[in-house]
Amino acid sequence: MDTALPPTATQRLLHDLRRNYFASPLGSLVTAVSVGLTLLVLWKVLDWAVLSATFDPAARQPECAANGGACWSVIANRWRLIIFGIYPYEEQWRSALAIVAVIVMMVLSCIPRFWSLKRLTAIWGIGAATFYILMKGGVLGLREVGEEQWGGLCLTLFLFVATSLLGMPLAIGLALMRRSEMPVISKVTGWFIDCVRSLPLLAILFTFAIVLPFMLPGFLIGEKLYRVVIGGALFFAAYQAEIIRGGFQGIGRGQEEAAKALGIPYRHRITRIVLPQTFRLALPATINQFVITFMETSLVVVVGFVELLAAGSAAYGTGDWKFAYVEVYAFISLIYFTFVFGLSRYGAYLERRMNVGRR
Repeated sequence: MDTALPPTATQRLLHDLRRNYFASPLGSLVTAVSVGLTLLVLWKVLDWAVLSATFDPAARQPECAANGGACWSVIANRWRLIIFGIYPYEEQWRSALAIVAVIVMMVLSCIPRFWSLKRLTAIWGIGAATFYILMKGGVLGLREVGEEQWGGLCLTLFLFVATSLLGMPLAIGLALMRRSEMPVISKVTGWFIDCVRSLPLLAILFTFAIVLPFMLPGFLIGEKLYRVVIGGALFFAAYQAEIIRGGFQGIGRGQEEAAKALGIPYRHRITRIVLPQTFRLALPATINQFVITFMETSLVVVVGFVELLAAGSAAYGTGDWKFAYVEVYAFISLIYFTFVFGLSRYGAYLERRMNVGRR
Protein backbone atom coordinates (compact mmCIF):
# COMPACT_ATOMS: atom_id res chain seq x y z
CA MET A 1 0.00 0.00 0.00
CA ASP A 2 1.42 3.34 -1.09
CA THR A 3 1.48 5.76 1.86
CA ALA A 4 3.44 8.54 0.13
CA LEU A 5 1.97 11.99 0.70
CA PRO A 6 1.12 14.15 -2.31
CA PRO A 7 3.67 16.88 -3.07
CA THR A 8 3.18 20.23 -1.43
CA ALA A 9 2.76 23.47 -3.36
CA THR A 10 6.40 24.38 -2.69
CA GLN A 11 7.61 21.02 -3.94
CA ARG A 12 5.52 21.36 -7.11
CA LEU A 13 6.91 24.85 -7.68
CA LEU A 14 10.52 23.68 -7.28
CA HIS A 15 9.86 20.75 -9.59
CA ASP A 16 8.40 23.05 -12.27
CA LEU A 17 11.34 25.44 -11.95
CA ARG A 18 13.88 22.64 -12.37
CA ARG A 19 12.01 21.16 -15.31
CA ASN A 20 11.30 24.39 -17.19
CA TYR A 21 14.16 26.76 -16.30
CA PHE A 22 17.10 24.72 -14.97
CA ALA A 23 16.86 21.58 -17.08
CA SER A 24 20.21 22.22 -18.80
CA PRO A 25 23.37 24.28 -18.15
CA LEU A 26 22.46 26.75 -20.90
CA GLY A 27 18.92 27.11 -19.58
CA SER A 28 20.22 27.66 -16.06
CA LEU A 29 22.60 30.37 -17.30
CA VAL A 30 19.87 32.18 -19.26
CA THR A 31 17.53 31.99 -16.28
CA ALA A 32 20.16 33.31 -13.86
CA VAL A 33 21.10 36.20 -16.17
CA SER A 34 17.43 37.09 -16.75
CA VAL A 35 16.64 37.05 -13.05
CA GLY A 36 19.73 39.12 -12.29
CA LEU A 37 18.87 41.76 -14.89
CA THR A 38 15.28 41.91 -13.69
CA LEU A 39 16.35 42.41 -10.09
CA LEU A 40 18.84 45.09 -11.17
CA VAL A 41 16.16 47.01 -13.06
CA LEU A 42 13.74 46.72 -10.14
CA TRP A 43 16.40 47.97 -7.74
CA LYS A 44 17.18 50.95 -10.00
CA VAL A 45 13.50 51.85 -10.23
CA LEU A 46 13.04 51.51 -6.46
CA ASP A 47 16.10 53.64 -5.79
CA TRP A 48 14.97 56.34 -8.23
CA ALA A 49 11.30 56.36 -7.18
CA VAL A 50 11.64 55.96 -3.41
CA LEU A 51 15.07 55.72 -1.82
CA SER A 52 16.74 58.69 -3.54
CA ALA A 53 13.55 60.58 -4.35
CA THR A 54 12.65 64.07 -3.16
CA PHE A 55 9.23 64.45 -1.53
CA ASP A 56 9.54 67.97 -0.10
CA PRO A 57 6.87 70.17 -1.79
CA ALA A 58 9.18 73.19 -1.54
CA ALA A 59 12.04 71.50 -3.41
CA ARG A 60 12.95 72.55 -6.94
CA GLN A 61 15.47 71.43 -9.54
CA PRO A 62 18.69 72.07 -7.54
CA GLU A 63 17.52 70.08 -4.51
CA CYS A 64 16.15 67.26 -6.67
CA ALA A 65 19.34 67.08 -8.73
CA ALA A 66 21.41 66.81 -5.55
CA ASN A 67 19.49 63.72 -4.42
CA GLY A 68 19.63 62.11 -7.86
CA GLY A 69 16.20 60.50 -7.64
CA ALA A 70 12.67 61.36 -8.65
CA CYS A 71 11.35 64.82 -7.86
CA TRP A 72 7.84 64.10 -6.57
CA SER A 73 7.47 67.70 -5.47
CA VAL A 74 6.10 68.37 -8.96
CA ILE A 75 3.12 66.17 -8.13
CA ALA A 76 2.61 67.88 -4.77
CA ASN A 77 2.50 71.26 -6.50
CA ARG A 78 0.70 70.37 -9.76
CA TRP A 79 -1.67 67.52 -8.89
CA ARG A 80 -4.72 69.77 -9.06
CA LEU A 81 -4.01 70.56 -12.68
CA ILE A 82 -3.59 66.86 -13.49
CA ILE A 83 -6.79 65.78 -11.74
CA PHE A 84 -9.07 68.76 -12.41
CA GLY A 85 -7.54 70.44 -15.45
CA ILE A 86 -8.58 74.05 -15.86
CA TYR A 87 -11.74 73.68 -13.78
CA PRO A 88 -12.18 76.78 -11.55
CA TYR A 89 -10.04 76.41 -8.43
CA GLU A 90 -12.73 77.37 -5.94
CA GLU A 91 -15.14 74.82 -7.46
CA GLN A 92 -12.77 71.87 -7.62
CA TRP A 93 -14.47 70.21 -4.66
CA ARG A 94 -17.31 69.49 -7.07
CA SER A 95 -14.94 67.76 -9.45
CA ALA A 96 -13.60 65.66 -6.58
CA LEU A 97 -17.13 64.59 -5.61
CA ALA A 98 -17.89 63.83 -9.26
CA ILE A 99 -14.90 61.49 -9.45
CA VAL A 100 -16.06 59.78 -6.24
CA ALA A 101 -19.55 59.38 -7.72
CA VAL A 102 -18.15 57.64 -10.80
CA ILE A 103 -15.94 55.33 -8.74
CA VAL A 104 -18.86 54.40 -6.46
CA MET A 105 -21.01 53.76 -9.52
CA MET A 106 -18.38 51.40 -10.96
CA VAL A 107 -17.88 49.59 -7.66
CA LEU A 108 -21.62 49.04 -7.16
CA SER A 109 -21.86 47.73 -10.73
CA CYS A 110 -19.30 45.05 -9.82
CA ILE A 111 -21.33 43.66 -6.91
CA PRO A 112 -23.38 40.58 -7.94
CA ARG A 113 -26.35 41.76 -5.86
CA PHE A 114 -26.92 44.59 -8.36
CA TRP A 115 -26.67 42.44 -11.49
CA SER A 116 -30.09 43.09 -12.92
CA LEU A 117 -31.13 45.36 -15.74
CA LYS A 118 -33.25 47.61 -13.53
CA ARG A 119 -30.64 47.96 -10.80
CA LEU A 120 -27.73 48.55 -13.17
CA THR A 121 -29.80 51.08 -15.11
CA ALA A 122 -30.63 52.89 -11.87
CA ILE A 123 -27.01 52.84 -10.67
CA TRP A 124 -25.58 54.14 -13.92
CA GLY A 125 -28.39 56.65 -14.41
CA ILE A 126 -28.05 58.11 -10.91
CA GLY A 127 -24.23 58.04 -11.05
CA ALA A 128 -24.06 59.74 -14.45
CA ALA A 129 -26.66 62.35 -13.45
CA THR A 130 -24.80 63.09 -10.20
CA PHE A 131 -21.52 63.47 -12.07
CA TYR A 132 -23.04 65.80 -14.66
CA ILE A 133 -24.86 67.99 -12.12
CA LEU A 134 -21.72 68.39 -10.03
CA MET A 135 -19.54 69.21 -13.04
CA LYS A 136 -21.99 71.41 -14.96
CA GLY A 137 -23.83 73.13 -12.12
CA GLY A 138 -26.51 75.68 -12.82
CA VAL A 139 -28.91 73.94 -10.39
CA LEU A 140 -29.15 73.43 -6.60
CA GLY A 141 -27.26 76.66 -6.05
CA LEU A 142 -24.17 75.43 -7.90
CA ARG A 143 -22.33 77.86 -10.13
CA GLU A 144 -22.52 76.87 -13.80
CA VAL A 145 -19.20 75.80 -15.30
CA GLY A 146 -18.93 75.45 -19.07
CA GLU A 147 -17.72 72.24 -20.66
CA GLU A 148 -14.73 74.07 -22.12
CA GLN A 149 -13.35 74.32 -18.56
CA TRP A 150 -13.61 70.60 -17.81
CA GLY A 151 -10.32 68.76 -17.86
CA GLY A 152 -7.89 66.30 -16.34
CA LEU A 153 -9.06 63.02 -14.86
CA CYS A 154 -12.61 64.39 -14.53
CA LEU A 155 -12.92 64.86 -18.29
CA THR A 156 -11.37 61.45 -18.98
CA LEU A 157 -13.93 59.75 -16.73
CA PHE A 158 -16.79 61.74 -18.28
CA LEU A 159 -15.76 60.71 -21.79
CA PHE A 160 -15.44 57.06 -20.78
CA VAL A 161 -18.76 56.90 -18.93
CA ALA A 162 -20.73 58.87 -21.52
CA THR A 163 -19.28 56.88 -24.43
CA SER A 164 -20.08 53.58 -22.70
CA LEU A 165 -23.61 54.61 -21.68
CA LEU A 166 -24.49 55.75 -25.19
CA GLY A 167 -22.47 53.17 -27.10
CA MET A 168 -23.57 49.92 -25.44
CA PRO A 169 -27.35 50.23 -26.07
CA LEU A 170 -26.59 51.42 -29.60
CA ALA A 171 -24.27 48.42 -30.11
CA ILE A 172 -26.99 46.01 -28.97
CA GLY A 173 -29.47 47.63 -31.33
CA LEU A 174 -27.06 47.48 -34.27
CA ALA A 175 -26.24 43.82 -33.58
CA LEU A 176 -29.94 42.93 -33.46
CA MET A 177 -30.64 44.85 -36.65
CA ARG A 178 -27.73 43.21 -38.46
CA ARG A 179 -29.13 39.75 -37.68
CA SER A 180 -32.62 40.82 -38.73
CA GLU A 181 -34.53 38.55 -41.12
CA MET A 182 -35.40 41.62 -43.21
CA PRO A 183 -32.63 41.93 -45.85
CA VAL A 184 -32.90 45.71 -46.20
CA ILE A 185 -32.41 46.36 -42.48
CA SER A 186 -29.64 43.78 -42.20
CA LYS A 187 -27.67 45.07 -45.19
CA VAL A 188 -28.04 48.77 -44.36
CA THR A 189 -26.93 48.11 -40.77
CA GLY A 190 -23.97 46.06 -41.96
CA TRP A 191 -23.00 48.82 -44.38
CA PHE A 192 -23.18 51.43 -41.60
CA ILE A 193 -21.06 49.33 -39.21
CA ASP A 194 -18.44 48.62 -41.85
CA CYS A 195 -18.24 52.30 -42.82
CA VAL A 196 -17.67 53.41 -39.21
CA ARG A 197 -15.10 50.67 -38.60
CA SER A 198 -13.20 51.63 -41.73
CA LEU A 199 -12.45 55.10 -40.33
CA PRO A 200 -9.84 55.86 -37.65
CA LEU A 201 -11.19 57.28 -34.41
CA LEU A 202 -9.17 60.46 -34.89
CA ALA A 203 -10.96 61.15 -38.17
CA ILE A 204 -14.36 60.60 -36.54
CA LEU A 205 -13.53 62.87 -33.59
CA PHE A 206 -12.21 65.58 -35.88
CA THR A 207 -15.30 65.35 -38.08
CA PHE A 208 -17.76 65.63 -35.21
CA ALA A 209 -15.81 68.38 -33.44
CA ILE A 210 -14.71 70.58 -36.35
CA VAL A 211 -16.43 69.65 -39.62
CA LEU A 212 -19.98 68.85 -38.47
CA PRO A 213 -20.85 72.42 -37.34
CA PHE A 214 -20.45 73.60 -40.95
CA MET A 215 -23.00 71.02 -42.11
CA LEU A 216 -25.75 71.44 -39.48
CA PRO A 217 -28.18 74.26 -38.69
CA GLY A 218 -27.33 76.29 -35.62
CA PHE A 219 -29.90 74.72 -33.29
CA LEU A 220 -28.44 71.23 -33.91
CA ILE A 221 -24.77 72.05 -33.37
CA GLY A 222 -24.65 71.92 -29.57
CA GLU A 223 -21.50 71.86 -27.46
CA LYS A 224 -18.33 70.44 -29.00
CA LEU A 225 -17.84 68.05 -26.08
CA TYR A 226 -21.19 66.36 -26.69
CA ARG A 227 -20.50 66.02 -30.40
CA VAL A 228 -17.21 64.33 -29.56
CA VAL A 229 -19.03 61.96 -27.19
CA ILE A 230 -21.52 61.04 -29.91
CA GLY A 231 -18.71 60.36 -32.36
CA GLY A 232 -16.90 58.19 -29.82
CA ALA A 233 -20.13 56.35 -28.99
CA LEU A 234 -20.71 55.53 -32.67
CA PHE A 235 -17.17 54.21 -32.96
CA PHE A 236 -17.60 52.14 -29.78
CA ALA A 237 -20.98 50.84 -30.95
CA ALA A 238 -19.70 49.72 -34.34
CA TYR A 239 -16.96 47.57 -32.83
CA GLN A 240 -19.05 46.32 -29.91
CA ALA A 241 -21.90 45.39 -32.28
CA GLU A 242 -19.58 42.99 -34.10
CA ILE A 243 -18.47 41.52 -30.76
CA ILE A 244 -22.11 40.95 -29.79
CA ARG A 245 -22.89 39.51 -33.22
CA GLY A 246 -20.09 37.00 -32.68
CA GLY A 247 -21.78 36.04 -29.40
CA PHE A 248 -25.06 35.55 -31.25
CA GLN A 249 -23.38 33.20 -33.66
CA GLY A 250 -21.82 31.30 -30.76
CA ILE A 251 -25.18 30.24 -29.32
CA GLY A 252 -26.80 29.50 -32.66
CA ARG A 253 -30.49 29.84 -33.48
CA GLY A 254 -31.74 26.59 -31.94
CA GLN A 255 -32.65 28.04 -28.55
CA GLU A 256 -34.34 31.06 -30.04
CA GLU A 257 -36.35 28.87 -32.41
CA ALA A 258 -37.40 26.67 -29.49
CA ALA A 259 -38.52 29.73 -27.55
CA LYS A 260 -40.42 30.93 -30.60
CA ALA A 261 -42.15 27.56 -30.86
CA LEU A 262 -43.25 27.91 -27.23
CA GLY A 263 -44.86 31.24 -28.04
CA ILE A 264 -42.43 33.42 -26.05
CA PRO A 265 -42.60 37.04 -27.29
CA TYR A 266 -39.62 38.49 -29.17
CA ARG A 267 -38.72 40.92 -26.37
CA HIS A 268 -38.51 38.16 -23.79
CA ARG A 269 -36.65 35.85 -26.17
CA ILE A 270 -33.96 38.46 -26.67
CA THR A 271 -33.67 39.87 -23.15
CA ARG A 272 -34.03 36.62 -21.16
CA ILE A 273 -32.61 33.92 -23.42
CA VAL A 274 -30.38 35.28 -26.17
CA LEU A 275 -28.63 38.35 -24.75
CA PRO A 276 -27.53 36.81 -21.40
CA GLN A 277 -25.80 33.94 -23.22
CA THR A 278 -24.44 36.31 -25.84
CA PHE A 279 -22.74 38.56 -23.31
CA ARG A 280 -21.35 35.54 -21.49
CA LEU A 281 -19.65 34.37 -24.68
CA ALA A 282 -18.57 37.90 -25.66
CA LEU A 283 -17.37 38.88 -22.16
CA PRO A 284 -13.56 38.82 -22.77
CA ALA A 285 -13.83 40.88 -25.94
CA THR A 286 -16.31 43.26 -24.29
CA ILE A 287 -13.99 43.92 -21.35
CA ASN A 288 -11.17 44.51 -23.81
CA GLN A 289 -13.36 47.01 -25.68
CA PHE A 290 -13.99 48.94 -22.46
CA VAL A 291 -10.25 49.00 -21.74
CA ILE A 292 -9.52 50.33 -25.23
CA THR A 293 -12.24 52.95 -24.86
CA PHE A 294 -10.76 54.22 -21.60
CA MET A 295 -7.30 54.50 -23.16
CA GLU A 296 -8.61 56.19 -26.30
CA THR A 297 -10.09 59.08 -24.34
CA SER A 298 -6.61 60.64 -24.60
CA LEU A 299 -7.21 61.25 -28.32
CA VAL A 300 -9.60 64.14 -27.64
CA VAL A 301 -6.56 66.34 -27.13
CA VAL A 302 -6.41 66.74 -30.93
CA VAL A 303 -9.73 68.61 -30.90
CA GLY A 304 -8.79 70.97 -28.08
CA PHE A 305 -9.72 69.25 -24.81
CA VAL A 306 -7.42 69.11 -21.79
CA GLU A 307 -7.96 65.50 -20.70
CA LEU A 308 -5.67 63.61 -18.32
CA LEU A 309 -2.67 63.29 -20.62
CA ALA A 310 -2.90 66.89 -21.86
CA ALA A 311 -3.28 68.13 -18.28
CA GLY A 312 -0.09 66.24 -17.42
CA SER A 313 1.74 67.98 -20.25
CA ALA A 314 0.53 71.32 -18.92
CA ALA A 315 1.63 70.38 -15.39
CA TYR A 316 5.31 70.31 -16.33
CA GLY A 317 5.04 72.86 -19.13
CA THR A 318 6.30 75.75 -17.01
CA GLY A 319 9.86 76.87 -16.45
CA ASP A 320 9.96 75.54 -12.87
CA TRP A 321 9.02 71.97 -13.77
CA LYS A 322 10.25 71.26 -17.29
CA PHE A 323 12.87 68.88 -15.88
CA ALA A 324 10.23 66.73 -14.09
CA TYR A 325 8.32 65.37 -17.07
CA VAL A 326 9.25 61.76 -16.23
CA GLU A 327 7.69 62.05 -12.78
CA VAL A 328 4.50 63.56 -14.23
CA TYR A 329 4.11 60.82 -16.83
CA ALA A 330 4.88 58.17 -14.20
CA PHE A 331 2.05 59.56 -12.05
CA ILE A 332 -0.34 59.64 -15.02
CA SER A 333 0.66 56.09 -15.96
CA LEU A 334 -0.18 55.00 -12.42
CA ILE A 335 -3.66 56.53 -12.77
CA TYR A 336 -4.27 54.78 -16.09
CA PHE A 337 -2.89 51.53 -14.70
CA THR A 338 -5.15 51.67 -11.64
CA PHE A 339 -8.34 52.02 -13.66
CA VAL A 340 -7.41 49.68 -16.50
CA PHE A 341 -5.91 46.98 -14.30
CA GLY A 342 -8.95 47.11 -12.02
CA LEU A 343 -11.25 46.75 -15.02
CA SER A 344 -9.19 43.85 -16.38
CA ARG A 345 -9.18 41.99 -13.06
CA TYR A 346 -12.92 42.48 -12.73
CA GLY A 347 -13.32 40.99 -16.19
CA ALA A 348 -11.23 38.00 -15.11
CA TYR A 349 -13.45 37.61 -12.03
CA LEU A 350 -16.56 37.62 -14.21
CA GLU A 351 -15.05 34.99 -16.48
CA ARG A 352 -14.39 32.72 -13.51
CA ARG A 353 -17.82 33.31 -12.03
CA MET A 354 -19.62 32.65 -15.30
CA ASN A 355 -17.31 29.81 -16.37
CA VAL A 356 -16.55 31.55 -19.64
CA GLY A 357 -14.74 29.24 -22.04
CA ARG A 358 -16.00 26.09 -20.31
CA ARG A 359 -18.66 23.73 -21.49
